[in-house]
Amino acid sequence: MIKNKIREYRLEKGLSMKELAQRSNISIGYLSHLENGSRENPSTEVMKRIAKALDETIIEVFFWNID
Repeated sequence: MIKNKIREYRLEKGLSMKELAQRSNISIGYLSHLENGSRENPSTEVMKRIAKALDETIIEVFFWNID
């Protein structure tokens, strides 16, 4: 499993889970699963929307720990 940094960036930017879900156009439940790692492998489109809503790149949010 590759740990993402959704929660870290969300909190850094002062966003609630609801705000990020709305900005990303995904459900709060799905966002919660992604944040806590109980769901993996989001689609490229979902990764793009979350990264854009966080004003970060997909690499920074989802693949930061790949060597």
